[in-house]
Amino acid sequence: MYMMKCPRDEEFTEGRLIPYGNIELSPGACVLNYGQGLYEGLKARRTEDGRIVIFRPDQNALRMKMGAERMCMPAPSVDQFVDAVKQTVIANKRWIPPPGKGTLYIRPLLLGSGPLLGPGPAPEFTFLIYTTPVCIYCFKETSTGLNLYVDDQFHRASPGGAGNVKSITNYAPVFKPMKKAKSEGFTDVLYLDSSSSKYVEEVSVSNIFIVKDKTISTPATSGTILAGVTRNSIIEIACDLGFKVEERKIPVEELLEADEAFCTGTASGVAPVASITYQGKRVEYKTTNINSVSGKLLSTYDAIVNGQLKYKNTGWLVEIN
Repeated sequence: MYMMKCPRDEEFTEGRLIPYGNIELSPGACVLNYGQGLYEGLKARRTEDGRIVIFRPDQNALRMKMGAERMCMPAPSVDQFVDAVKQTVIANKRWIPPPGKGTLYIRPLLLGSGPLLGPGPAPEFTFLIYTTPVCIYCFKETSTGLNLYVDDQFHRASPGGAGNVKSITNYAPVFKPMKKAKSEGFTDVLYLDSSSSKYVEEVSVSNIFIVKDKTISTPATSGTILAGVTRNSIIEIACDLGFKVEERKIPVEELLEADEAFCTGTASGVAPVASITYQGKRVEYKTTNINSVSGKLLSTYDAIVNGQLKYKNTGWLVEIN
């Protein structure tokens, strides 16, 4: 794994690879007491022609920098972040599954590791990257689509908060509603806005899209929604395929009248939604048609991330030598 440390009010300089293992933290570490921490997630893949590639790591680096500013933390530069990811992948390349069998999941962390008694930025910060091989990620219901439950009791984020950054503090609060939904047979929870409970926001760990009359709509990232790297990529791909894409407020009623719905995320890629249940009403969507909008987007996205399609010469796929 990769580790780099930085005192408060200074910049990260040079890190190093160390054996994977436990890390030592003071009981007073700011991340343990006040939740000053961020994380990212991306994947390395083997292509059919033998290359090792990662998808848009610079976007994860930029998102971490934005989140670090919100959380009063120094962050690695984009070059430092990408170089650290490459080093970590090379050091763990024997764990990358064969093409089509899985990926090497990469988890960068930025932690307020220094001790502090009283709320405030930590005196020291740690940037850490570890990896693990994973099989092809899928929800249990991927073959037939996700079954989502719209929760109007719990909220993921509120205006002025940190819902638009990948803070570690955003995730534990979704465990309770997610656990309840899964116990009732649902795949995950879809959250509404905290101000009015009228507008769709996002799923626990992914973004949501709806399709109506070939127009694709997704909630605008107005401060409470995470701007997913996959989300942003799918928007650009959809526009290039000729679809009209709207980023706007989506009333929950529109969700129930949509032709299709799908989710996006690093883990799931593009995952079609089979049904959404809201206030006792269940709406089902078409998910198995290979000519569906989500099907076309998924096939294009998969071809890009697996190195089968060079997308507009943009350098979205970074090869690791």
